[in-house]
Amino acid sequence: MTTLVWLRQDLRLADNPALRAAVDRGEPVVLLYVLDDTTVRPLGGASRWWLHHSLHELGERVADLGGALVLRRGPAAEVVPDVVRQLGADTVVWNRRYGKAGREADAALKEALRADGVEVESFQANLLHEPWTIRTGQGNPFQVFTPFWKACLAEPEPRSPLAAPDAIRPPDDVPASDPLDDWGLLPTKPDWAGGLREHWTPGEVDAGRRLDRFAEEVLQDYGLRDEPAQEAGSRLSPSLSFGEISPFQIWDRMRRDLSPAARREKSKFLSEIGWREFHHHVLFHSEDYATINWRRSFDDFPWEQPDADELERWQQGRTGIPMVDAGMRQLWTTGFMHNRVRMVAASFLIKNLLVDWRIGEQWFWDTLVDADEASNPGNWQWVAGSGADAAPYFRIFNPVTQAEKFDKDRNYLREWIPELDTDEYPEPMVDLKASRQAALDAYEVVKRR
Repeated sequence: MTTLVWLRQDLRLADNPALRAAVDRGEPVVLLYVLDDTTVRPLGGASRWWLHHSLHELGERVADLGGALVLRRGPAAEVVPDVVRQLGADTVVWNRRYGKAGREADAALKEALRADGVEVESFQANLLHEPWTIRTGQGNPFQVFTPFWKACLAEPEPRSPLAAPDAIRPPDDVPASDPLDDWGLLPTKPDWAGGLREHWTPGEVDAGRRLDRFAEEVLQDYGLRDEPAQEAGSRLSPSLSFGEISPFQIWDRMRRDLSPAARREKSKFLSEIGWREFHHHVLFHSEDYATINWRRSFDDFPWEQPDADELERWQQGRTGIPMVDAGMRQLWTTGFMHNRVRMVAASFLIKNLLVDWRIGEQWFWDTLVDADEASNPGNWQWVAGSGADAAPYFRIFNPVTQAEKFDKDRNYLREWIPELDTDEYPEPMVDLKASRQAALDAYEVVKRR
């Protein structure tokens, strides 16, 4: 008999509980990845680029262990049972996901497979704490991050990571796999992926290298993380999003081999892992985090419909507001934007242009390599004021003062806006003071609600 391991946001061999359980059963094992654009939210362009390269690396590493990675495209509810029948598999295992659509699809598939006599088991792999285990004293989900994280820290220490298998034994007959190149995940016209190739190497191996480099060389300077010209972040977010590395591996790395300066910074870094955890817990308890205001009072907010030129200027970094433009150009070129600049760029769109946060969230979803189903909408709703533990709507980031405070030497601005101090740079598309007041006036609608 054969065990089928269905991979989703867990494209790794190490610390993969489903894979570990499958190998430990002693039966032949096949790994399956299904590109399903119908059941859950389709990936954006930058994420599809990352997925292509991550799957390519994973397939090579699985083959090096003697195993087989099968790629299929289509609704998972149809593809997974079809592969089970082709294999004659008696067991299917996967690591849990937490969005509503994914959970419901998993539950239905689990019921259907069990009805056919197939054993199904799911595992905790991508969150330190399951969303139903962290509750307030009244038994409710947390709505504010600080008490949530205190409750997490009061739990037993996260488990140690699981070792990768030494070998993966496939069955004699492995079902055919779709050619990865036929999926069309890579951009063609325009081929904007040059910057991605220059800045990123997807896959589990490079994720581990980035973690070690961060722990050994960068974490000690984490106090500079708000300065976009500094390299003080971990750059692990895309690997976490695709599950090339687990939060358990990150937590474990923070427990060992750190310099005194790095140890002083690690609790703040781990709290950022906690923010990711918090957003996934909110996602679990939400109807649709990417399309519905978490605070339903914002349903009445009087958003303005942007014209195509206005939105394009924001997307292309031609607003005439340097901190916003630098961030949007960094995003288009590298598939990434510094976290503080993300807040500034989002605040400008939402609160200076009065554009619905969902429009900005969709653009980031399409252009970020780390577009996570919980963190991306969660961060946009945080800036908008409509989300859990959100910044109040009247907190409006001033992009000029943000640049003066966090990029005082203008190194970040000059890197991404070479024409900054010339006549070629456009005038601001809006008056920041007047547009701020317009946003506050609009917010009165929500306050009255």
